[in-house]
Amino acid sequence: MADPRTTEERIETLLAELSGRPDVRARAEELVRLLMELYGEGLGRIAGLLPTPELEKLAADGLIASLLILHDLHPFSVGERVVQALDRVRPYLGSHAGGVELLGLGGDGVVRLRLQGTCDGCPSSTLTVKNAIEAAIMAAAPEVAGVEVENLEPPPKLLQIQPRPPLACPAPLVEGLPT
Repeated sequence: MADPRTTEERIETLLAELSGRPDVRARAEELVRLLMELYGEGLGRIAGLLPTPELEKLAADGLIASLLILHDLHPFSVGERVVQALDRVRPYLGSHAGGVELLGLGGDGVVRLRLQGTCDGCPSSTLTVKNAIEAAIMAAAPEVAGVEVENLEPPPKLLQIQPRPPLACPAPLVEGLPT
């Protein structure tokens, strides 16, 4: 089964290859748009016939969830999916004696968070947020514009150790050897 992101990337690549042929590219874009509308309408009719609990079960599948999101048919709102994503990542944060609080989802589509516990003020929080929390949110709600963390500490600056300059030997270390 194809990964939706891989398929999306392939479509973008194919369209980019057509950039030198504006007439062909316009027709290809129209074809993609028409197919999206057709499949979206069909998926919408299917979703409309299903009871909510059944649609929610289907939405638990990653591929189906991405199709439902793509056609604005997902049974859970963006905010609900963000909360679900945070719930899934909390055990990982708990293993680091930390947590995360959802402050809100702005009209600009940015999720605002606050770290709690030892994640608050911890220099490694940057990696924790970027890798775990942001990835979970973007997977559950790809329409989110970004993730901002209220009390995020910058990562520590690493000490750069330079090689030692060569020693100048004014005299030979062992008598009889040239300098």
